[in-house]
Amino acid sequence: MREFEFLQPGSVIEASKMLADLGEDCRLMAGGTALMLVMRQRMLMPSHIVSAERIEALRGIHYDPVRGLRIGALSRHSDIARSSPVRAHYPMLASMAARVANPQVRNQGTLGGNLCYGDPSTDPPGCLMALGAELVLASARGQRVLPMESFLLDFFVTAIEPDELVLEVRVPPPAPDATGLYTRFKRTAAEHRPLVSVSLLARHDAALCHEIALVVGASVPVPLRMRRAEEFLSGQRVSLDMAREAANIVAQDISPLSDARGDEVYRREMVRINAQRTIEATFGLVTDGGPSREPTSY
Repeated sequence: MREFEFLQPGSVIEASKMLADLGEDCRLMAGGTALMLVMRQRMLMPSHIVSAERIEALRGIHYDPVRGLRIGALSRHSDIARSSPVRAHYPMLASMAARVANPQVRNQGTLGGNLCYGDPSTDPPGCLMALGAELVLASARGQRVLPMESFLLDFFVTAIEPDELVLEVRVPPPAPDATGLYTRFKRTAAEHRPLVSVSLLARHDAALCHEIALVVGASVPVPLRMRRAEEFLSGQRVSLDMAREAANIVAQDISPLSDARGDEVYRREMVRINAQRTIEATFGLVTDGGPSREPTSY
């Protein structure tokens, strides 16, 4: 690993100016779980590391029934999983955070760092997209707010500017009739990253679907809202046949990755199967062979 200078700004503006002045030879570090790995592998050799650790504005998890949830960018995955307001009002999010990677990563890695890395095979982006989350980006120039769908651009590519930091993630308040379910598929129990993730948030009365957000992740370059499948299910009384057809639509509408972990054909089929099982579980249609986890309120 190349020697580097370690900088510890105390504010967003100070950190932003450092990033702007130092340019491409500088990297921002939050939890550092991904950055240290690529530096040890010499895939990145920055001359300066700007640590966000002392920036208090990036910390905290707060809930308001009108404004919804605010998660500071330095919140660790374990913080989110254990947070009382998250567990009470967004159990889908708490359940997802409790399964990210492994205990070492959950207790060190941060939500902001995870999102900025842009890894397609990670858990938070798809779940947050289904929940309608937005990111607040801050720099010395000011702030801007982007929905998850606008922040994630491509394989390891995000919309964040070189001098920006993620300040917080905002999640809108839950609807009283909403149910959420986050499911994932791993090829083996030893793997830490999902091959497929499916995030589903629905406003429904038993099997009658009023509104739905369905997101596929991990097997595609960025998580994707499955708009055609959502339109197919919205306003309908969902049956096993409808769940099967919606999953077929999902499988048709993705362009899966193809790599050593799984080729396009395999990933498409795993997406189809997991989408069908997630829909069935959400609307109370679970049959033998369905997901072991029951849906939770929001």
